[in-house]
Amino acid sequence: MLIAAFMILGFAVLLGSALAVVHLRAQTGTAAFWPVVPWPVAALHGLLGVGGLVCLVLALRGPPRGLAQGTASFGAVAATIFALAALAGGAILATHLRKKRRAGALIGLHAALAVTGFVVLAAYLLAG
Repeated sequence: MLIAAFMILGFAVLLGSALAVVHLRAQTGTAAFWPVVPWPVAALHGLLGVGGLVCLVLALRGPPRGLAQGTASFGAVAATIFALAALAGGAILATHLRKKRRAGALIGLHAALAVTGFVVLAAYLLAG
């Protein structure tokens, strides 16, 4: 289950990276393919992120891992960071639904949390 969570969240990170590029290109006026962020891709990104978080939480209920390496708490830390990233993603969605301009700082916070959570999860999976 932990490997499934890692793969799902990895795909969500890749989609998020593509969405960030599309968003930045739309902001600078150099969008060649999509002039705005496509909502189906953004929805898939959010669904994968939440699904990966659920898989991670379910995987953490199993036997402990990483006790000998000192990485036993990395799974819980990664889940907490991903939950914060999901909250930031929900805030981005809320600003979009209210038709307000998206704050770049909120998008940056969401991306930073998600990448940090993914790196901690990778350390937990690979070192444990």
